[in-house]
Amino acid sequence: MAGRRRVSGSSVVVLCLLLVSLVACGGRPAGDGVRADVQRVLDRRAAAVLDHDESAYRATGTATQYARLRAVPFADWSYRVTAVHDDGDTATADAELRYRVRGYDKAPVTVGRTLRLTRDGSGPWRVASDRPAQKAGDQLWDQGAVAVVRGEHSIVMGVGQSTERLRSFAGLADRAVPAVSQAWGTDWARHVVVLVPKSLDGMAELLGSPASSYRGIAAVTTGETGAPAKAPADRVIVNPDAYSMLGPLGKQVVLTHETTHVATRAHTNAATPLWLSEGYADWIGYLGSGRTPAQAAPELGRAVAQGDPPAALPTDRDFGFGGDATRLAKAYEGGWMACRMIADRWGEVRLREFYRAVGAHKERAGAVEGALKDVLQTTPADFTAQWRAYVRAQLG
Repeated sequence: MAGRRRVSGSSVVVLCLLLVSLVACGGRPAGDGVRADVQRVLDRRAAAVLDHDESAYRATGTATQYARLRAVPFADWSYRVTAVHDDGDTATADAELRYRVRGYDKAPVTVGRTLRLTRDGSGPWRVASDRPAQKAGDQLWDQGAVAVVRGEHSIVMGVGQSTERLRSFAGLADRAVPAVSQAWGTDWARHVVVLVPKSLDGMAELLGSPASSYRGIAAVTTGETGAPAKAPADRVIVNPDAYSMLGPLGKQVVLTHETTHVATRAHTNAATPLWLSEGYADWIGYLGSGRTPAQAAPELGRAVAQGDPPAALPTDRDFGFGGDATRLAKAYEGGWMACRMIADRWGEVRLREFYRAVGAHKERAGAVEGALKDVLQTTPADFTAQWRAYVRAQLG
């Protein structure tokens, strides 16, 4: 599950269009000399991050960000200036920040940043602020000082969280990783990065989406933009408000579910329906838990009891976070029941092969149909009929 959108301010766009063509928002386009000067300042700033040199960082401007991110073990950190608009002694720079967490990210996270710089006459440029670009989500250190806890198979980074709580997340993640590897296989990184913001609002800011989209959602996984599909810098992002409402089993199921998304990312694409990706993550999440269908699929159970069993597999639209909570729960439960049925009737190996066969396609058309035929030797109509009967039999 991934975060997506932030609505830009149309009034800003309109204002920009009204300005003279030679002048951009925030000042005139800077000449090559100014842009080169700004790039050099940001290069020194990046080097100071990697060298853990606070004095050198302060020499380039405000050190607020340094104090917040100093505990994060970065392997890479660099800026690429894409545009500069200056107005004499002030300038606004658009830049791409690329960073990689040591030992965890095979590819860098790439995010847009907007920096404000100042200078005194002909003196050097100094960074006054470094914020997310208009359409970019927060980075964790934008929200406060980051605390870091390392597990055997995980690194947990949090803001406004106790060390004890971060260690509890590391424990959950360290149990999730081997469980996922046992079911899915070992052809993935076999470690996870978990981000724990202070609140639901902090989670939403990390994802660049409204908080209402994730209310009641305990955690999501996002494949960060800018990383190749086979080596994404995935993050499990926790909603601490919803997570605190779960019991021990629920907390473990959620972390194992999200870890499954990290493991399967290279085989999950536009061809993969959400009933399969979410259902498979739930299937691994519940493995060995002892949860019965009645316990794990209460909403579907109620529908069956009321004589209203599902007529078709859940659609992608049924998984919308901002929609009806009952519809969302039934979608997850329906996907889980479909994957559970495949494991029961065709075996766990075939379930894994089916998932990978669907993801081998590059587009949705024909992907599920082809995998049903090649791996399970069935058709969509027959599979759906079997699933409907399975749901009624397991929950009736």
